[in-house]
Amino acid sequence: MSTSKHRYDAVIIGGGIMGSSVAYFLKRADPAMEVAVIEPDPTYEYASTVRASGGARRLFSCPENIAMSNFSIDFIQRFPADMAVNGEPAPVDWVQQGYLFIVHGQAMRVLEENAVTQRSLGADIRLLDREGLRSLFPSMYVDDLDGGAYSPGDGWCDPSSFLQGLRKKARSLGVDYIQDKVASLRHVGSAVTHATLESGRELAADVFVNAAGAWSAGVSNMLGMALPVSPLRRFEHFFTGQNRIEPLPYVKDLNRLAFRPEGNGYSGGLVNSDEARGFHFDVDHGYFERVVWPALAHRFPTAFEGARCHRTWSGLYELCELDGNPIIGNWKSGFENFYVVAGFSGHGMMHAPAAGRGIAELITTGRYQTIDLDKFGYGRVERNEAYPERGIL
Repeated sequence: MSTSKHRYDAVIIGGGIMGSSVAYFLKRADPAMEVAVIEPDPTYEYASTVRASGGARRLFSCPENIAMSNFSIDFIQRFPADMAVNGEPAPVDWVQQGYLFIVHGQAMRVLEENAVTQRSLGADIRLLDREGLRSLFPSMYVDDLDGGAYSPGDGWCDPSSFLQGLRKKARSLGVDYIQDKVASLRHVGSAVTHATLESGRELAADVFVNAAGAWSAGVSNMLGMALPVSPLRRFEHFFTGQNRIEPLPYVKDLNRLAFRPEGNGYSGGLVNSDEARGFHFDVDHGYFERVVWPALAHRFPTAFEGARCHRTWSGLYELCELDGNPIIGNWKSGFENFYVVAGFSGHGMMHAPAAGRGIAELITTGRYQTIDLDKFGYGRVERNEAYPERGIL
């Protein structure tokens, strides 16, 4: 993985799905560009992507997020062919079985307002009332719901295959993946000039990209850049039900219950937003029985009153504490050649292709060429101006 070069056009800190996406799109934009990705663990044991659920959906309120999803979902659908290396396809097991947000009370109005924006950007969104939910999903208990938003064109893929396929493609284009960890960043005037690695090696570059996910705040701190991104542990469970029911989409509710079909069972969980921040990977094996199972059994009693959890694992959200939306762009008031693409708060895998392309556009042309992501820039952090999503996260 490592090379002996000491100078690159771009050094990307973090070789997960986000860093690999940036690297890929940089090489697509300028094949002559020398790009290095610094990744301490090529097995990605604790990487957020490989511990994620793999969902990709257009059910957002911010136009930027919807537009990123439009591009990324198309990218995932074309992935096996487009990411092929030496004629070998890169399967990601895309399942287009839809997304369903279910709500009650005033939240229905929010879904209706969001649907106007989503449809204006080409998304197929179907608003369902209580009887509409009951008709499509007869095993669902709906008496305490007022409706939902169903997006049949959305779905999920295998996140590990997505990461490995993108990484393999980037390497085939000439990206150097260096197994090491950035220990410090050096600057001269208003430009970052070098990254010193834990091995002692120094890398010089014209631009540096912080794509370190849940670890991104620590990287930015090396330059005195306060990044409001924290690691939030969340559990994913694989479970089965007692009875077969109709095929389900990816289901999410206001209490952050979220699950989808997976093989002969289901994968999902219920995020505790009050979880203490930190790099915690230990597993609470009682969490499913205490928290997730009651929510499942209430919503789908026919299937899940006798649900059985077979496996639980933990992963990290890179939570943007300001507003839950990502921070994308360069540090205009600090070091202009230092870029950040982090804080996706659980939406990193689904938005990695669009975000990676956006950063590549900024680096190679100085501005966004496709989706205008300026509202996600670091300036809003400096101004303390939140730009949040409306509805279900």
